[in-house]
Amino acid sequence: MRVTAPMPDLRNLARITAAVRAYPPVPAERDEPFWEAAVALVLREREAQGGVELLFITRAIREGDPWSGQVALPGGRRDEGDVDLADTAVRETREETGLDIRLHGELVGPLDDLRPRTPMLPPVIVRPYVATIVGAPPVVLSDEVAGHFWVPLDALLDPANRRRTRVRTRGAFWMWRDAIHYDGQVIWGLTEIIVRNFHEVVR
Repeated sequence: MRVTAPMPDLRNLARITAAVRAYPPVPAERDEPFWEAAVALVLREREAQGGVELLFITRAIREGDPWSGQVALPGGRRDEGDVDLADTAVRETREETGLDIRLHGELVGPLDDLRPRTPMLPPVIVRPYVATIVGAPPVVLSDEVAGHFWVPLDALLDPANRRRTRVRTRGAFWMWRDAIHYDGQVIWGLTEIIVRNFHEVVR
């Protein structure tokens, strides 16, 4: 029988952001070869229903993109002009969704780096940043993004919405142990791992 931890208080954005600020993130080893990327977990309060929700995007189907067509967090590769990975997260979120984190909200802080060491993925180091958005500024998608949706944290982090799932990517099928299902969307891969790590920080 699977034992689940009690659900954290997911309706208090101030408590969530305080937990992120207090967390000491773990950087990945920088042994070559590697390149860096950053993504943003963009949170906002649900004005009518209460609680907090997180933004996801669906990546457009693009040749050569290892995450083509998948549910993802806004983000991408670090450019030479980016001062640091925080700048990357802000710039990529603005380019992909039209949301300017520093104008519309706040970049709260980073979580642990991810460095998947598998021949199926490029040698990338991904740093997730938690961010907040105030109100409901419009989301304007770039041509790299096919769609977007918001998920309430209490639904996103509910163990009842996780299950072993067969997913298809790059012409092959894979079994993902704990994919998240919400309103017909399936969140898996690096994105699911980032969500799981975020859950550990805010619980």
